[in-house]
Amino acid sequence: MTDSAVSPQHVPPHATDVIVVGAGLAGLVTAAELTAAGRHVTLVDAEGPAALGGQAWWSFGGLFLVDSPEQRRLGVKDSADLALADWLGSADFDGGGAPGSGDEWSRAWAEAFIDFAAGEMRPWLHAQGVRWFPLVQWAERGGYLADGHGNSVPRFHVTWGTGPGVLEPFVRALLAARAAGLLTGLFRRRVTGLVLTDGRVTGVRGDVLAADGAARGAPSSREAVGQFELSASAVVLATGGIGANHDLVRATWPAPAGRMPDRMLSGVPDHVDGSGIEAARGAGAAVVHEDRMWHYPEGVANHSPVWGRHGIRILAGPSSLWLDADGHRLPAPLFPGFDSLGALQHITRRGDDHSWFVLDKTILGSEFALSGSEQNPDLTGKDLGLLVQRVRSGAVGPVEAFADLSDEFLWAESPAGLAARMNALSGEDRIDAGALERTIRDRDRQVRTGLGKDLQVTATAMARRYVVDRLIRVAKPHELLDPAHGPLLAVRLSVLTRKTLGGLLTDTDGRVLRPGGGTLPGLFAVGEAAGFGGGGAHGRRALEGTFLGGCLFTGRTTGRALADQLGG
Repeated sequence: MTDSAVSPQHVPPHATDVIVVGAGLAGLVTAAELTAAGRHVTLVDAEGPAALGGQAWWSFGGLFLVDSPEQRRLGVKDSADLALADWLGSADFDGGGAPGSGDEWSRAWAEAFIDFAAGEMRPWLHAQGVRWFPLVQWAERGGYLADGHGNSVPRFHVTWGTGPGVLEPFVRALLAARAAGLLTGLFRRRVTGLVLTDGRVTGVRGDVLAADGAARGAPSSREAVGQFELSASAVVLATGGIGANHDLVRATWPAPAGRMPDRMLSGVPDHVDGSGIEAARGAGAAVVHEDRMWHYPEGVANHSPVWGRHGIRILAGPSSLWLDADGHRLPAPLFPGFDSLGALQHITRRGDDHSWFVLDKTILGSEFALSGSEQNPDLTGKDLGLLVQRVRSGAVGPVEAFADLSDEFLWAESPAGLAARMNALSGEDRIDAGALERTIRDRDRQVRTGLGKDLQVTATAMARRYVVDRLIRVAKPHELLDPAHGPLLAVRLSVLTRKTLGGLLTDTDGRVLRPGGGTLPGLFAVGEAAGFGGGGAHGRRALEGTFLGGCLFTGRTTGRALADQLGG
């Protein structure tokens, strides 16, 4: 999809039914639903056409599906009731999400999303050509009691084609809509405000940005070369969250969770700055749960960065020791892959900007994966030849590249050598060599028993009962100091900013609400800008695979509701 040749001043008032601001997944789905209903949409984005698809393009393509054929073929017993119980145990909604709690809209969207994930999502996408890798992954295992955080069963379905594979049917639909005269794409238009007429949102205004041929995800010019204003019957904000605005992340991070560090990595491009949410706030919209966020503690700096402070998340299996900046193990159940937010809050409460994975070469080969479409060329490119490597011994190509090119992957033949390298990288003598060796030997002693009392050791053994973990995600238990599995490896982990869980307060049709109640007429919000629905459908914690799913669901629901409203 390319930019329209029509200049802003030549777009007459009300030439379009709906303005959708933001060309990420949520915006594309919304626009696809509206144009399918015969409505004309003007799609506006501050980036160039190369950025079409937004953050979703860079994603691993994981979707949270419930009781799917893929799960059933693997013997996974799931249900909507179990998924909702897991969701509520993780969300910890204020007052349980009861009426008047401040989380009533959040819970309403959560319940509706679970119904969608257990019902229409898969057949809807499947009918549009979307397919999934057959080995369902187990993200956010939790490790608490039955009513606490985490997925009781594996639900993370990786899309065949990863993020681009999720986007493809909607891009295809919108290209057809443009050919039919139902879609106008206006790129390099930065919305800075909403137009209000008699208390109703009737359009948008902002800056025309200088033409810029920046590659997808790369920083682009913010030089304004003009202004524009557009009018429509309704405006849908699909502008994303605040992940690249580190100052705002630090300012809104909840005080009881400590402080986000000065040095952080970004898991999203530079333009993800929260400006759309602020524009809506300025027009009178309610913004809620701003202190709820989903960032990762397992980030490593990209050796080939695309955007500023570009980081990649390590998706680790459960065997690596996770140590704080002083070399102490994180408390149970803060093991790799169990409770991302809990681990992050443990680190930020300590006031640290990093932690460590300690493992060996065998664990690296079996358990390390990297998040992102570009880090998984086999799945993104639908390359069966490359895919076979995942079930063979040794690390997949992108992981091997990080191990070779990143200065945060430190190899050593002994704990003492490893401690020396860890201290050299951090510039502080915080890792005691003797203590590190004792920690590793204590863990190895537990492994030797074949049973053990160490909760991480027993959890790792339990994980191998699931066939997918046994095949491609969890190494056979062994001693880290066994030379056959060496050398040892330490990986420095940094905070990686990613998702906003709060946002614009919306009802279950996607209509934006005012702080005192009632709608802000003419304004709708979807995706991350809406906290993935209701200003915070995830609550305080997420179960993974729910971000792309939340963009799909809010875009579909809001697009259909708005089309019906306009048809009335």
